[in-house]
This record gives sequence, C-alpha cells and structure tokens, in this order.
Amino acid sequence: MRKAGKPMKPKEVAEAAGMDTEEVSKLITALKKEGKMTSPKRCFYAPAE
Repeated sequence: MRKAGKPMKPKEVAEAAGMDTEEVSKLITALKKEGKMTSPKRCFYAPAE
C-alpha cells in the first residue's frame, strides 16, 4: 500500500500480494482494530500514519 502511494481495495491488495481476497479482508479488519490501518473512504484502506 505504501508503494502504491494511495488507499487500496482489498482485492487490489490481494492481487499485489498473491493472496486470497477473503484472507486479506480478515487481515485488514484485524489491523484496523489494532489501529494500524485506516479507511479514508468506503472500501479503501491505507496504513495508519
């Protein structure tokens, strides 16, 4: 996400990482709870700064 320089959708992250979209969504949810991810707009995610 940092390399892309923009917020990304879980599907975009999954494609870039070679992972399953559902697994990426679960990881993003966990990171949001820890305060390590933010959602600047609906369905887009970015690392917390």
